[in-house]
Amino acid sequence: MTIIVKNKQTLLYKDFVFKCCIGKNGFTKNKIEGDGKTPSGLFKIENLYFREDRLKKPKTKIKCIRIKRSMGWCNDIKKEKIYNKLITRRKNVRNEKLFRKDYKYNLLLPIKYNWHNPKVPKGSAIFIHITKNYKPTAGCIGLSYKDLLILIRLINRKTKIKIL
Repeated sequence: MTIIVKNKQTLLYKDFVFKCCIGKNGFTKNKIEGDGKTPSGLFKIENLYFREDRLKKPKTKIKCIRIKRSMGWCNDIKKEKIYNKLITRRKNVRNEKLFRKDYKYNLLLPIKYNWHNPKVPKGSAIFIHITKNYKPTAGCIGLSYKDLLILIRLINRKTKIKIL
């Protein structure tokens, strides 16, 4: 089955309709790092990352990885070899910090956009993550905690996401 992001506020999976939010500048087929847009297309999903210090391991068929303080996701356009990859954070590399003070990455599902042989600056760190207020994101897809818990129970490692 496929997750479908139908528009800027609706995500569908089977018979479920979820409220969501997307990038502040809408959808695009030509994503560029920092443009505030959510890439459109059909993509696979990655493992589920979670904050063990804040919640117990979720019930899902997807492999779960504990988020550690040292984890980051490289969004540094000057670092071509590690661009759009999970990294151990270091000062000389721009990255999205996964162990955040806020709640957004307590559950995190990377979308395999610009994944194999990633091209700089075509965009990085595109995730499905938690939102409380449905304010537009920097390019990710936001779902409420409750809805994200439901979604990850329903999907498996073969599930894809179609962003219109």
